[in-house]
Amino acid sequence: MIRQILLSIAAFFLIFLASLFPASAQEGCSNASTQQDMNKCAGQSYSKADARLNKLYKSIQQRLKGDKDTLKLFVNAQRAWIGYRDSECKFSSSAAADGSIYPLIYSQCLETLTKNRVQAFEAYLKCEEGDMSCPVPSAE
Repeated sequence: MIRQILLSIAAFFLIFLASLFPASAQEGCSNASTQQDMNKCAGQSYSKADARLNKLYKSIQQRLKGDKDTLKLFVNAQRAWIGYRDSECKFSSSAAADGSIYPLIYSQCLETLTKNRVQAFEAYLKCEEGDMSCPVPSAE
């Protein structure tokens, strides 16, 4: 009973938040009114962030292609990050695990952590020549 009440409150809160930020929603998602539509839109929003991350990942791989050891470290770090992201989102959305809102909460977590990783990758790609604190060489 308490879990259902908490899920209802969470759903209301997320719907309220979504109504405050329609500009950030995917096209056609700003008027999503069913849980199924909101779940779908959250999934699409995450997919967009993930596509950006994959593009940046490939750019970093390309810059590191001449340094096999650093490339291996990068690939291993990304694999570990994916494991962290997935575990963290499963944990942070676990209160809604049995509810219809779960896909929305889970996708939003994935999107948030992915956008944070995108920012880190973008910073790596903007390193200046000679910056020893940056493992990614500058663009030539």
